[in-house]
Amino acid sequence: MPAITPWEGGEPQFALTDYGRSAECARQRLCSVCGTLMPKGAVWRVVGAAESSAIREALDAGRPYRNMAATLEGPGHRACMLYASMVCPYLARPNARRGLTAQSPDDMTAHVVRGAVRGDMGAVVGFGDYEFAVTKSQVLFRFLDVVEYLPHDTADQQLPELRAELARSGGRLGGGQPR
Repeated sequence: MPAITPWEGGEPQFALTDYGRSAECARQRLCSVCGTLMPKGAVWRVVGAAESSAIREALDAGRPYRNMAATLEGPGHRACMLYASMVCPYLARPNARRGLTAQSPDDMTAHVVRGAVRGDMGAVVGFGDYEFAVTKSQVLFRFLDVVEYLPHDTADQQLPELRAELARSGGRLGGGQPR
C-alpha cells in the first residue's frame, strides 16, 4: 500500500493522493511508497512518455536535464519505484489511462487529468535530489540532476532491476517494512 494513499471507510483509495501523508513524506524525506526514510542522496520516481523522452534527449546530447514543471508525484527508494512501475496500472503499460483527476487543476497540474494516456517509453529515473513546496491544497515536487535512467515500454522490463535491487537490500523494498 503506498504511503501516500488515502483511506476512506477502511478502504484504500488508489489513484488518489492523501495531502497530509504526502506533505509528511516530503518534509521528513520519507518514501512515497513504503513510508520509510530515504537516506541523503539519490531519489527515484517513475515518469511518463513526455518526460522520459525529454530526459533521453538531454542525456543523448550530453546536456543536464532539469524539468522546471512541478509534479504531484513524490520520490521514493529505487526498489520502491521499480516495484511501483510494475504494480500501478497507469505506470506499467503505455496504453493505460490515468484514473486521477486533479482537484483543482492549474498550470502546473493540468496534465493530471482522468483519461490521460501514459504513452510509450515510461522510465524509472534516479535524481540527485528533489525540491518540494507544500501549499494550502497541494504538495508539489521538482527533481534535480538525473543520476540513472531506466526506460521501459512495459514495466515488466524492470523486473531484472527490481530482483537485483531486492537481492542487495535483503529482499525488502526501501528502507524497511511498509507502513
